[in-house]
Amino acid sequence: MVLALEYSDNKNKYLNNKVKKKNNNNIETFMNSIEFTLLDRPTQNSVISTTSNDLSNWSRLSSLWPLLYGTSCCFIEFASLIGSRFDFDRYGLVPRSSPRQADLILTAGTVTMKMAPSLVRLYEQMPEPKYVIAMGACTITGGMFSTDSYSTVRGVDKLIPVDVYLPGCPPKPEAVIDAITKLRKKISREIYEDRIRSQQKNRCFTTNHKFHVGRSTYTGN
Repeated sequence: MVLALEYSDNKNKYLNNKVKKKNNNNIETFMNSIEFTLLDRPTQNSVISTTSNDLSNWSRLSSLWPLLYGTSCCFIEFASLIGSRFDFDRYGLVPRSSPRQADLILTAGTVTMKMAPSLVRLYEQMPEPKYVIAMGACTITGGMFSTDSYSTVRGVDKLIPVDVYLPGCPPKPEAVIDAITKLRKKISREIYEDRIRSQQKNRCFTTNHKFHVGRSTYTGN
């Protein structure tokens, strides 16, 4: 009888230990399932992420490849920039003819309703991260065509997000270099994760590149 009790006690202990191990395994599995992976953890304040951000920002601000999108008079000022007097190549700017190789688009001149889908398509084809400089009064507000023209977009920022506004009619080459310098300063203070979160979602076009005119395009507000 004593042997039977000892056997039963040993069996109960064995079963209890097995249940505990099983429960522990379940707990560990549950904890592992809700634990964030190393890449998903917020690491904005860590030394590694800060250093990688600084290195990434430095490399991007030192090698901006612009896509020159000119439709009107302001675009003539780029001829002076490419020359030896101003030489904007010293900032690492290498003009590209393909949007897939560019990370900066400089819009200069009037943007019409007919050209709007082409501009949006070019912007969408550029890889992230990408930046926009709006050059000239016609690009920023529609200029002298903004009052009585039915075919002019009242500001390119209604189509694509703008990083730097450069007013003037036309802006001088020194002003263009100043805008590039300000964009470089903005990139140097940038956190890539924050830029992804703050991307604009509401735009007046679709994935099929069908341009839809909104109310703000008519009023200019």
